Amino acid sequence: METEELSIIKLCKKYIRGTPEKSIIQNVTILLCKLTRIVQKEGNFDNPKIYINTRVLKHIYDKRPAEEFDFIIHNLFQIVRFPEQIYKNKDAKRGEISFVKTVNCIKYFCSIEKTETLDTTNNKMNFIVTAFRIRKESYLEGYKLIWSWRSDISSS
Repeated sequence: METEELSIIKLCKKYIRGTPEKSIIQNVTILLCKLTRIVQKEGNFDNPKIYINTRVLKHIYDKRPAEEFDFIIHNLFQIVRFPEQIYKNKDAKRGEISFVKTVNCIKYFCSIEKTETLDTTNNKMNFIVTAFRIRKESYLEGYKLIWSWRSDISSS
C-alpha cells in the first residue's frame, strides 16, 4: 500500500469517520500524489502535485454510500495518479479537469481544480474537488475528452 493511501485513510479516521452529516470539521490538507509526466502534460498542469483536504473528504462522506466512500479513499491515489481518460470539465462544474478510471469494472470520476494558491515552493496548487462512482455511461456526455490512455493520443 502506498504511503499516500495510508495518509488519506488516517486523515479520514481522525477527522471524518463518525461525524454527523454537514458538521463542521477541522480543515486539513495533504498531498495525495504527484501526477505522471504524461498526465501532467496532457492535463496542462503547472505543478504535478495533487492535494486533498478534509472538507472535500467530508463532502464525499456525507453524499456517498459508505461502501463507495471506503472504496474511493482506498483507490483515489490510483484514480488520480493513473487516470484512463482526462476530460475538460463542464463550465458549470467546479474544477477545470476531470479524471476517469475503471477500477473493478466500475468507472470512477474525480474532478480537479487548478488554483492560484501557492504551496511552500511557490507552485500553484491543484485540489481534488470531488470523486464518485459513475452510475450511468451517459454521465460523460457533454464532457470534452482531452486525452485517453488507451490511444495515448491527445484529442487536439
